[in-house]
Amino acid sequence: MLRIASYNVRSMKDDVPALGRVVAALRADVLCVQEAPRFLCWRRRRRRLAAFGGLVVAAGRRRGGVAVLTGPGVRLLHGEGHLLESFFPLERRAIAIAVVEAGGRRVAVGSIHLDLDETARRRHADEAVRLLREVADRFGALPVLAGDINEQSGQPSWQHLAERLTDCYPVSPRGDGFTFPARGPHKRIDAIFAVEGFSVVSCGGVDADPADLVAATDHLPVVAELDHPRPEGEAPPDPVADPVADPVADAVTDAGPGTAPARSPGTGDHAGPARGEPDPGLQGLPGEAGEPGGPASR
Repeated sequence: MLRIASYNVRSMKDDVPALGRVVAALRADVLCVQEAPRFLCWRRRRRRLAAFGGLVVAAGRRRGGVAVLTGPGVRLLHGEGHLLESFFPLERRAIAIAVVEAGGRRVAVGSIHLDLDETARRRHADEAVRLLREVADRFGALPVLAGDINEQSGQPSWQHLAERLTDCYPVSPRGDGFTFPARGPHKRIDAIFAVEGFSVVSCGGVDADPADLVAATDHLPVVAELDHPRPEGEAPPDPVADPVADPVADAVTDAGPGTAPARSPGTGDHAGPARGEPDPGLQGLPGEAGEPGGPASR
């Protein structure tokens, strides 16, 4: 069983010790982060966030403020980040994607944070699904998309996602599902969507101290427990024939843009590429300073 979580951490601007306790309580194999730190010392702060849950940073650019963190229960095969279409003067959005292997199954997990603007939100929802599926197809993985959708179920962007991937919460709900605001939640604007075929064991909130959940950030996290048993007689991927079986070697031999080694302690970034262009590297690149940004987003 794979535990995938999604959490908007508001750039770690609130009670960081409380945030750390919530992240630890998630017990996530894969954690999709929105509003990840992206200004001064952003790499170090993302590594600190990951360490709270015994995780490492697997994918994510500085711009866009999304990241994917992975734990020791999964094997990291690949990580990359893409900037989404620009809508001036709105804040630039992105998707972070990590491909992991657990129990002989490959899963491509994407983290997104959609805009408050309806037009941008709808376009980015479509673009995010397309990019995630391209990566999933490339690695023979099952796609899972998680994030802050900034609208509720039944609205256009949410519906677009739910028509292409399964909204996990209604399948096997745990709790009331509300994620915003953390103090007095009454909206479900954060979600996890999985490709059809996953068995959703449960999906909902985390069993953490209510005081910590309120103090940590303005959103509540979502956790989905997903199972996808291998059909009887199906063989696992061949580690010899598989070109991404050794992610460390891949990173050294330039097996592809954005490939991250397993056990990677963090990610890097660079000047933004053209729309849809993958991040050409996830480690050791300069850029600790802040960047001009659009208006603050929820």
